[in-house]
Amino acid sequence: MRDGTEVPFDVFSRNCPSREMLEHVTGRWGSLTLGALYGGSVRFNELRRRIDGISEKMLSQTLHALERDGLVHREAQPTNPPRVDYELTPLGREVTGQLLALIRLVQGRMPEVLDARGHYDGAHGA
Repeated sequence: MRDGTEVPFDVFSRNCPSREMLEHVTGRWGSLTLGALYGGSVRFNELRRRIDGISEKMLSQTLHALERDGLVHREAQPTNPPRVDYELTPLGREVTGQLLALIRLVQGRMPEVLDARGHYDGAHGA
């Protein structure tokens, strides 16, 4: 529901386009890219350095998907060499704000998660 009206999208439905966007946002590279952009406009190589472990190809694919979903704005400057900046759109900022709340929750509860993993692994011989 949005503003009291029924929304025709259902992420639990196999053919719903919201499922693809949810995957872009919550996948490892999508969530890290959005989080890295939350501070403001960033150049491609700055993003690559900030997101440890991402390849140039994966970052490029991730940015394209997020731009297509309307979460990221790409601005190419006509300079030599070309300069390309990326920043969150208003929708991207809203989505990323929610995502960062989840990230903070996960980071803050890691001692409990690590303890649970230890108990599980001990009980299952891992």
